[in-house]
Amino acid sequence: MKKKITLEIICFLFIFLFTYAAVMKLMDVEKFIVQIGQSPLLTKFAELVAWVIPAAELLIAGMLAFPRFRSIGLYMAFSLMVMFTAYIVAILQFSEKIPCACGGVLDSMGWTQHLIFNIGFVVLALIGIILHTPLQRNNQVVRD
Repeated sequence: MKKKITLEIICFLFIFLFTYAAVMKLMDVEKFIVQIGQSPLLTKFAELVAWVIPAAELLIAGMLAFPRFRSIGLYMAFSLMVMFTAYIVAILQFSEKIPCACGGVLDSMGWTQHLIFNIGFVVLALIGIILHTPLQRNNQVVRD
């Protein structure tokens, strides 16, 4: 029972994080495009990335909300957080003056703080995957 509650909390945290981040980005998508355009790694793809990232965040949040899709949602959340974390590591290697394009409260974090935050969520996703697998195997996951 504790494992199931922990898994629910992890999924809730990701649903909240991804929904919040996506909405903040989409509320001022032009600003998000400009911020991404300032990145030495994403300049050429700024407009595409500005739409794909929030869409992916919302898709993952939706998958995590439904037990039937939770397994793939956890793997996608883990993958997205690993990509975000790798991007931050790359940015820290080039420059610390690139503005964060995360939106909302997350914008106020420095790059090092953001790296620690992301690593925490990578770990949470791994824990979620580990907890979900035995629950799924034991048929304890509630299906839609």
